Parts: sequence; structure tokens; C-alpha cells
Amino acid sequence: MSTAQVTREGLLDDAFMAQVYAQLPPGTRLRTAEELEASIETALSRHDGDAAVHVFGYGSLMWNPALEHTGARPAKVHGWHRSFCLRSVIGRGSQERPGLMLALDRGGACQGLLLQIEPRKVRDELRVLWRREMLTEVYEPRWVNADVDGVPVRAITFAVNRSHPRYTKALSLHEMARMINTGAGTLGTCREYFDATLQKLETLGIRDAGMERLRSAAG
Repeated sequence: MSTAQVTREGLLDDAFMAQVYAQLPPGTRLRTAEELEASIETALSRHDGDAAVHVFGYGSLMWNPALEHTGARPAKVHGWHRSFCLRSVIGRGSQERPGLMLALDRGGACQGLLLQIEPRKVRDELRVLWRREMLTEVYEPRWVNADVDGVPVRAITFAVNRSHPRYTKALSLHEMARMINTGAGTLGTCREYFDATLQKLETLGIRDAGMERLRSAAG
């Protein structure tokens, strides 16, 4: 299976995006450019337009942000936890070999990476980010308070849409590990995504107990 690489340029390229999303089941609805723009404006309506925007990453945004940013700092968000709770049939999965993708789900806490976008580039970079995360309806953008060395920083992040049919609810640890080991799609394997996330967490000195349990189960 040939694989593609997620880059900022690719996310802005309609041909690349068509390749990635071609595996979606027939009839799957994708947001239009106008709907993406309206969603960005809704998010920014709660933000000071003269200030930088911070984005809290907990999965591939930590190790492949594909965004122009001026800083990246470890941070912690309370009330949400990192979870492989999204069935993936595109990107790192397919209809034949579905995988699992990360989202923030309710409860607990999550340590990740806070990316800073400078004020003059906010809209351009959020357009890239929204094309990456918001074309389908599996994620909901949320403003959260991210703790950076005891200082709260307001940030955008992406939580799971629990009403979406791809939300997997409570899979067993064994089934999650199996899907991580077997999922594959146009962007590569689910296991590569899992390993890259673990490696980045280790580089940042972050220990995630849920990810460690999955690593033990996945072998």
C-alpha cells in the first residue's frame, strides 16, 4: 500500500486531500470550505484577535504539527484524557484494515504539547489545522485551559464527538491493541502512529499510563 506524508502543503492541496479521504464510505459528508471558515470564525469569536493562538496537541500534532508556529511547550489539560477512541477508515486505516486514532475524551487529565501561532498568521494556520481535523465531524474544537509550569494558558484542542458513529466507546484493551497493530491506510500504519506518539511522549518526559498499557498489550 502506497503511503503519503502529511505536510502543510499537502493539507492545502485538494488533490492530496482527495487521496486521503477517498477511502471514506460512500455518502460520508465532508464539511465545505464555507463551513470550515464559519467554524474557525466561531472559535475565534472567543479570542482576542491581537493575541497569539495556542493549540494543544496530544497525538500527531506533537510530532508532525504541519503548522507554522513560534514555540512549543509541554502542557497539561485537566478534564480530558488521551484515548484511542476513534475507528479510522482513512489515513492510518481503511475499510479492509481499520485502525484507531486518538482523540481527547472526557475525564482525567492529559499531558501534551502546546503550539503557539503568532497573531498575524492565526487565520492562515487555523485553515490548515481545520482541513486536517475538521473535514469530517469526528472532532469538536474546544477552548481549554492548559497548564504550563503552573500558569494557565487558553488553547484550542480537539475532543471526540461522542455522537459520531466512528466513536468506539469502550473497546477492550485486547481489541484496541489488535486494531493498532493491523490498521493501515494511505498515510501508513496505525502502529507507526502509535509508536511515534509514544516516542514523542518519552522525549518530552511524559508517562501516559493508558499508552503504556496499550504498548504492553500490543507487544
